[in-house]
Amino acid sequence: MTNLSIIGTGNMSQAIASIAAKGGHSVQQLGQSDVDTAISGDVVVLAVPYPAVGDVIAKRGEQLAGKVVVDITNPLDFETFDSLVVPADGSAAAEIAAALPDSKVLKAFNTTFAGTLAAGTVGPLTTTVLIAGDDADAKSTLAAIVTSGGVQAVDAGSLKRARELEALGFLQLTLAASEKISWTGGFGAVA
Repeated sequence: MTNLSIIGTGNMSQAIASIAAKGGHSVQQLGQSDVDTAISGDVVVLAVPYPAVGDVIAKRGEQLAGKVVVDITNPLDFETFDSLVVPADGSAAAEIAAALPDSKVLKAFNTTFAGTLAAGTVGPLTTTVLIAGDDADAKSTLAAIVTSGGVQAVDAGSLKRARELEALGFLQLTLAASEKISWTGGFGAVA
């Protein structure tokens, strides 16, 4: 059993908590009013919008040292939905890793919607969580949480692959926002 802390209480937080609980893992959910509550998990999921990540790091950066930190953000311009707000050769996950040098930063969950994660399916396919990161043990730990909760995990490579995951997440969000796919749809992987 892994102890998981999720910073954020929205739809994605609830879906990730559900997956972890199905797998028998303990889950701590922390909202804005819990800023004085210590992080108890060995794995910490940043389930907040990208613009809020800097504040989370400023307030909780020391508590994140030595932990696996999972970035689920999609760093897009939410006013226009027409671009990512990180450099073309970078990613939100890379920025987080630079700000948290004593943490093992992973990119995951940003290519799934909360509905498909909670349901465990995308159409007829099992939901797949793509995981990118530089620490093999951290990826293995997160993959075990995901798979024990009934969804698939695929190792997408090193943390530099977060750039492509964020581009895929951006595409999926823009398609849903323009009603070309539903918020219960998305991309699936077939092995």
